[in-house]
Amino acid sequence: MRAHPRRGLRPLAATAVVLGTLAALAGCSAAMNGPRPAAAPGTSAPARPAAANSPTISPTVSAVSTNVYARAGAGMLNDVTRRARPLVYVPDHTSNRVDVVDPRTYKVVERFRVPAGPQHVVPSWDLRTLWVNDNTGNKLTPIDPVTGKPGRSVSVADPYNLYFTPDGKHAIVMAEALKRIDFRNPRTMKLQWSLHVPCRGVNHADFTPDLTAFVVSCEFSGKLLVVPTSGRKVESVVDLNAIKTPGATDPMKAMQRSGPAQGITPGVTAMPQDVRLAPDGRTFLVADMLRNGVWMVDSATFRVRGFLHTGKGAHGIYPSRDASEIFVSNRDEGSISVLDAATLSIKTTWHLPGGGSPDMGGVTADGTQLWLSGRSNSVVYVLATSTGRLIRRIRVGTEPHGLCVWPQPGAFSLGHTGNMR
Repeated sequence: MRAHPRRGLRPLAATAVVLGTLAALAGCSAAMNGPRPAAAPGTSAPARPAAANSPTISPTVSAVSTNVYARAGAGMLNDVTRRARPLVYVPDHTSNRVDVVDPRTYKVVERFRVPAGPQHVVPSWDLRTLWVNDNTGNKLTPIDPVTGKPGRSVSVADPYNLYFTPDGKHAIVMAEALKRIDFRNPRTMKLQWSLHVPCRGVNHADFTPDLTAFVVSCEFSGKLLVVPTSGRKVESVVDLNAIKTPGATDPMKAMQRSGPAQGITPGVTAMPQDVRLAPDGRTFLVADMLRNGVWMVDSATFRVRGFLHTGKGAHGIYPSRDASEIFVSNRDEGSISVLDAATLSIKTTWHLPGGGSPDMGGVTADGTQLWLSGRSNSVVYVLATSTGRLIRRIRVGTEPHGLCVWPQPGAFSLGHTGNMR
């Protein structure tokens, strides 16, 4: 597929129309306390007992200097992930199954059933287990990445998405329908405590550079939450609805169509999705399906400082392995925007031949391919990260969602489909 160059919106230019509104909202979110050392590593989070070579993190390592993904570069597998069988796990939400794809042949080599409504496949903190989030079936299904085989499902209420505290001591379940964030034992998934949230559609998150707090998107309320890593309170709420941005979709029209926008609260004008920290650690990027672009949120003050229009239905955010680029999937227009990670401006936009619905996925361990589920097309797209060429369309089940490319480089997993650090 030929890459289609497109003039990038510089962050300052793209936000010129909203500066007045941003200033008015300066008080909508409280700044967190200054950086604090990351907690020391704790108990790992496997579905089976951890071996002696479990990954560890050093509390003295600072991720804020140049690249928070420095330990997730191309080929940087560790002793645990090198043992994993190279496979891509595709949760087919409506088919209630996971399709397993061999990335060397691009063929589905296995299919297995899961309880109901799989959303994402998530690597555990210690990289020894992949968890299928079956939120309709109220289960988490473990996969052994060494064999690629599923284990016995564990009962968990409404596991739409799954994250882990940076010390590995707690699993963080985004219980979207229940309006809460559940903290659980990462080994047994037994509930430890719940944090009730003041919004609807809590689902995606990422952590600050110092790992002391995380930002959570509330899809159906148009808000972001700032939560200390301790998980005992919501520190602040960022309301995106009052901020005007260019190229937005009319929410009333979106609600009348089929799709997730039907679930938004009346009056809501923003629909935040994936949250990822930019490689330099200064900015959270938040994809927004109604605003059709990416919010830029200061990672120190948690104030919105810009917006970048990328394309209709902006959804997933993935850094390249060398941290020089950031890929944003625009689900409703069948394109992927390529951002310069240093300037947060658009370098180019890749359009899928014949259109499509690129959703969630990840970058391969060697950094050469981007795999994305085609949410409305029952396919998986494989693209060359150097050119945007479409390498393969792979037929899978109905409504493929948060696929997981495995193994991936990194010292530990913070969750989702591979938020590695």
